[in-house]
Amino acid sequence: MDQAEQLRNLIKANSHPQRPLARVITVTSGKGGVGKSNTSINLAVQFRKMGQKVIILDADFGLANIEIMFGAVPKHNLSDLIYQGKDIREIITWGPMDVGFISGGSGITGLSNLNLDHLRTIIQSLSQLDEMADTIIVDTGAGIADAVMEFLVASSEVLLVTTPEPTSITDSYSLLKALSRHPQYRKEETKIKLVANKVHKTGDGAVLYEKLSAVAGKYLKTPMEYLGEIPEDAQLLKAVMQQKPVSMEYAHAKSAQAYEKIASKLIDKPVADSYDRRGMASFFSHIFNMKK
Repeated sequence: MDQAEQLRNLIKANSHPQRPLARVITVTSGKGGVGKSNTSINLAVQFRKMGQKVIILDADFGLANIEIMFGAVPKHNLSDLIYQGKDIREIITWGPMDVGFISGGSGITGLSNLNLDHLRTIIQSLSQLDEMADTIIVDTGAGIADAVMEFLVASSEVLLVTTPEPTSITDSYSLLKALSRHPQYRKEETKIKLVANKVHKTGDGAVLYEKLSAVAGKYLKTPMEYLGEIPEDAQLLKAVMQQKPVSMEYAHAKSAQAYEKIASKLIDKPVADSYDRRGMASFFSHIFNMKK
């Protein structure tokens, strides 16, 4: 029995037909500084307000954006689960409104070096997240690095955050181009949804989407959906400086209301119509399978 088959058996052994699988949403961007992690956190807060249990996996290793923006320092990370024998519950840090987050640490960068025992540990542990969360948000790094591509290819639901800034649009297209050319990418199994951030005028997000979608559709044959736009207002900037989600500190801010609309759109759309719930163990199995 080869390692790939052993991996498939591990996934099957840790699958529970009676257990609802978590919805896994991957948030990414073509460049840094466009508000990707801020989007992840505020959507998580809005999901919590709607009664969802949410955990964020900070896969933007080396930057620790989630913990900085939450104003919380995790005691453990994914590496401790893999190499130090920590329980999955020990590596979850609980932030505001009981939004959980897991720091990737060096465990994310070392995925390609995991042996079967390590794979067994991480799959058995991550399968428990389906009991602990309705929605899991994976906050990736920015750009087209191999580690980012691995997460996107494994995802069935990708939120692409961009801004009206020309370089952001260009970098977003570069990301879509790299994704479309990835040998493991299956566009029929992946829904890409655009969030236009830091817009200054109502409607600018829709214009941005139409331009990017037209080019991606024509040259990459990659369809996208439009989720909405987030205005850059003074209260959003103030919340960032305070290391607080604007959706909590200034719930009536225009940006917070925009996050609420996007979260509602995601919640209201029947999951079965857009993608299959994979759960976290299956999500990571897609990453491991790419390395075989």
